[in-house]
Amino acid sequence: MNRLARFTRFFDKSAADAAALATLEPDDAVDQDVAVAVEQMTAEELREPIIAALREVYDPEIPVNIYDLGLIYTIDIAPDGDVAVQMTLTAPGCPVAGMMPLMVRDAVARVDGVGAVQVELVWSPPWNQDNMSDEARLQLGLL
Repeated sequence: MNRLARFTRFFDKSAADAAALATLEPDDAVDQDVAVAVEQMTAEELREPIIAALREVYDPEIPVNIYDLGLIYTIDIAPDGDVAVQMTLTAPGCPVAGMMPLMVRDAVARVDGVGAVQVELVWSPPWNQDNMSDEARLQLGLL
């Protein structure tokens, strides 16, 4: 046994742990550890944390997050936690066109419970100011 394991008492089992392990069938234990049920979040439970993550991504040219700016068209969440996002940009010639989908993918992927993330850049319908939230319009002085 190495010193770190001895120091942290990694290999010490309490009497209750030993009794619990002794009553398990071979299929119930994995490497002598008790199997733990993992709770999976539903699509609707994931939606708000995903939106919060998207609100942390900003268009470098406009001081408003991309969600309130109206650049996110759809967020599809599969039962297994995989997420597909359709987004657009304010203009096809936007200088961050190559970077923005990667920034969105990384932000969504950091949300607990999210599996694989796919981001698709779409141009139809074209973005316009009607896509913006009232908060974004107020922030930009348009209200």
